[in-house]
Amino acid sequence: MVEDSGTRKGRGEGRRDGARRGRAARAAERKEDGGGKLGHIRRKIPYYEPFDEETLALIENNADIVLEEVGVEFRNDEEALSLWKEAGADVKGELVRIPKGLCRKLLETAPRAFTQHARNPERSVEFGGKNTIFAPVYGPPFVRDLEGGRRYATIEDFRNFVKLAYMHPNMHHSGGTVCEPTDIPVNKRHLDMVYSHIRYSDMPFMGSVTHPLRAEDSVSMAKVVFGEKFVDENCVMVSLINANSPLTFDDTMLGALKVYARAGQATLVSPFVLAGAMTAVTIVGELTQILAEALAGMAMTQLIRPGAPVVFGSFASSMSMQSGAPTFGTPEPALVLYGMSQLARRIGVPFRSGGSLTGAKVPDAQAASESAQTLMPTILSGVNFVLHSAGWLEGGLVSSYEKFILDADQLGMMQRMCEGIDTSPNGQAMDAIREVGPGSHFLGSAHTLANFETAFYRSAVADNNSFEQWLAEGSLGTDARASKLCKEMLASYEAPPIDQGIDDALKEFIKKKKDSMPDAFA
Repeated sequence: MVEDSGTRKGRGEGRRDGARRGRAARAAERKEDGGGKLGHIRRKIPYYEPFDEETLALIENNADIVLEEVGVEFRNDEEALSLWKEAGADVKGELVRIPKGLCRKLLETAPRAFTQHARNPERSVEFGGKNTIFAPVYGPPFVRDLEGGRRYATIEDFRNFVKLAYMHPNMHHSGGTVCEPTDIPVNKRHLDMVYSHIRYSDMPFMGSVTHPLRAEDSVSMAKVVFGEKFVDENCVMVSLINANSPLTFDDTMLGALKVYARAGQATLVSPFVLAGAMTAVTIVGELTQILAEALAGMAMTQLIRPGAPVVFGSFASSMSMQSGAPTFGTPEPALVLYGMSQLARRIGVPFRSGGSLTGAKVPDAQAASESAQTLMPTILSGVNFVLHSAGWLEGGLVSSYEKFILDADQLGMMQRMCEGIDTSPNGQAMDAIREVGPGSHFLGSAHTLANFETAFYRSAVADNNSFEQWLAEGSLGTDARASKLCKEMLASYEAPPIDQGIDDALKEFIKKKKDSMPDAFA
């Protein structure tokens, strides 16, 4: 039977209509599952788990031995020491030796997963499970851009990075200290930083941890936004609590931890280690110490308030044994990251680690390579909260405008990979294979036409055009294209709406706090 052109056209249109419906469904699914701005990643790919049961059990047992025999110091905090003693630990001075199994017993009250509520409910994020949340760089005192070079950060830079995170479709979280605004007194800048997250974004954000009183100010500002009862019953902030490795928690971190835990807010308890300086050089030794420190810190949150949300954090880097400088993108920290992810899942709490880390001074080939070698293990291992996912440069000393854009582009690729494989009728593409048949091509097929907009990830900064077109468009390098896009984004920024009464109350709170103390720059 010969098929006439009218029948062939009708069937082709039917296939196009079906493919269009499939494209719309995939776009909606990406929006819900993390491919769009309104949703973080909900992975559909398996974890990569290189550590076997015997090795994991060995590390867990060794960590218990460290906690029980070596102990952990809780410095200058009588309340913490008293709570540990009441819980059954052996307390001698500031050294706490914790019986085997006690930390895990205390952590039974910690939630396996929790929601961090955003000012805009559609931007709320889920910690734990198969979720991955991208947050910006955290902590650098310097910033860098293509035109101004390296310089001390200001509050204007801080606001710019908050705006970029708010606008970029591949970012899910506003982060915390995206850079240090050095033009504001040390004892007052936390007020401007928290306000910037609230006013210039409606995404989830982090609170201050540099002093317990600043943590209290962060909680108070959150209560202005969300209401006191809501904050008491829900997580609206996360905070970064670092162990002072090896095996020490200082009074600043303990004080902030207690404020947030008591308020029912989440703490990311993250040992920060450089192997060879702050922990042993071997992978198993490093994992043992990190696990011991994290268990002690996380259990502390449950001593303060059972049920307070807590996240197992890990920041582990290797170092140059010649210079002592931290190194990034090397194999050993990747293996540590994989191991910590597996251990966190065994404990049953969300996990924070990874990012786009580099020791490079500018966003060059070293920066790209090292960041990729950190980001890929982050995704494959199943990290739940990725701090430093965009903008990190110079070992964490610099927040880079161009690298923020370049990193965020890579985050989009990771989101696409985590969507997994489409096995729907459209994904199987049998209609296309039947239509094209032997010896032809798929360029003009109904399936290709219906899917070309969403079939492949399209980078906003990579150049894949011909050499001649690249010349005609100004011969721009990747950093220059990123700079151009960054400026365009900031120029088009529009602040999210906020209730005027809430904004006025926040400004009044900030004014009263600032007026109550003299400026301090140390």
